[in-house]
Amino acid sequence: MKTASPLVSVIIPAYNAEAFIGRTLKSVLSQTYKNIEVLIVDDGSQDRTVEIVESFTQKDSRVILLKQPNSGVAAARNLAIEKSRGEYISPIDADDIWYPTKLEKQVQCMLESDLSVGLVYAWSAFIDEEDTIIGEYASFYYLNIPSIEGYVYPAMLFVNLIGNASVPLIRRECFDKVGLYNCNLRKQNAQGCEDWDIYLRIAEVYQFRVVQEFLIGYRQVIGSMSRSYHAMARSYDLVMADSKKRHPEIPNYIYDWSASSFYIYVVTRSRECGDYWSTLFWLYKAIKLDYSPLLQTWVYRCIFICLLHILAKPFISLFSHKHDSRLQFSEKSKLPKNIAINQMTTIADIQKEMHQPQQIPWKPHGRIRWYRWLHIVKLCCQVS
Repeated sequence: MKTASPLVSVIIPAYNAEAFIGRTLKSVLSQTYKNIEVLIVDDGSQDRTVEIVESFTQKDSRVILLKQPNSGVAAARNLAIEKSRGEYISPIDADDIWYPTKLEKQVQCMLESDLSVGLVYAWSAFIDEEDTIIGEYASFYYLNIPSIEGYVYPAMLFVNLIGNASVPLIRRECFDKVGLYNCNLRKQNAQGCEDWDIYLRIAEVYQFRVVQEFLIGYRQVIGSMSRSYHAMARSYDLVMADSKKRHPEIPNYIYDWSASSFYIYVVTRSRECGDYWSTLFWLYKAIKLDYSPLLQTWVYRCIFICLLHILAKPFISLFSHKHDSRLQFSEKSKLPKNIAINQMTTIADIQKEMHQPQQIPWKPHGRIRWYRWLHIVKLCCQVS
């Protein structure tokens, strides 16, 4: 028998999160769905994270602070799940935010589904350090790709439909059946894809549903990007290698398409960090698996810019250290080319975009990806 208002356990891993944890908690506690408990796991922070969280525990009995020595995000989430009591688990990272009806709409979707549904997801909007929405949102993409429901395992291999760790509402019994977050990735210096890994394991045995609304603010802190993309790439490779062993029936080209797309993501991250040799390396790996990126003009611009920086480096080093520091700061402060700021954009604005006429991609690379997606959907339908 379904409870009309089941308890939702919100789990938040936090490590040196003083800059945003307050805003994250406020967004959680301001949810229109009130039957929640909020478990924050401090993962050995050395800043004011604990102090800030304790100020919330004193004001709201739903907030619970747990502590552990620095053990990584997977261990922190697992501790929160083990200590939680909710029928549903809803993770959120300590720098993201939820918009007010996030839990209400996901819980309603779950209650309207049968027990074969283990996870409900929604759409994320990119936000900057000031919670301003950034980025561009095409209705064709959102209404066709992160909108697939039912059996989605091949689709989850092709692309992480969920997008980030702050999105899903997960039925508690999923963790009993498929296990908790994978702590072994950290032991192999391969953190970054723990959430993708758990989504894949859930998708093996449960169906997914989606709320077609932007309910999550996914923060992009451009100025503080690190070289963690190397660990993330190792994490991705390990997760996909495990999937390949478990599902040899899935065609190898699906894994190649997925890996190429993921390496392109790593290309953008390494270039933003000014690591131009790594940018070329990951671009080579992406193209080796899938030649279709060569149909995009940005690839050639990227190669040219990287080579220019590499060749110019000996000459740049002749300048003063002060000038070089200013140059590096300027580079790190730039937003990625694919993220544009629009100060007037609101969640309501981008939601309205989803009602605009859809335009099928007309550029060759876009067409190729669209036909591949139709093939993936067909695979999902055949199994379901």
